Amino acid sequence: MDVLEQREAAFEKRFAMQEEFRFRALARRNKALGLWAASLIGFDGAEADAYADVLVEEQVDGADDEVLAKALVAEFANVKVDMSERRILQKMAVALARAEIELDEDR
Repeated sequence: MDVLEQREAAFEKRFAMQEEFRFRALARRNKALGLWAASLIGFDGAEADAYADVLVEEQVDGADDEVLAKALVAEFANVKVDMSERRILQKMAVALARAEIELDEDR
């Protein structure tokens, strides 16, 4: 294997590791976001965990942040919780930063 092939392999490995990290961080973020939303909706225990798991699954299925935020706004509106999309997006950003820090610490 020549130098260029080694370099290409290293870049591919790095990219794969970054994508795995991002996936794990988003899953952790969505779990935390789901537990937060569940508490505001009035769920607790197993019901809250199940709700949070649905958000994790939606991320796996490819839902982007705006779609997820809009869905949460609708969920909150159904139970008379006043929550803006902007506030949810801010919560998502904070939860993602926390998830990334936690994953870095786990390494």
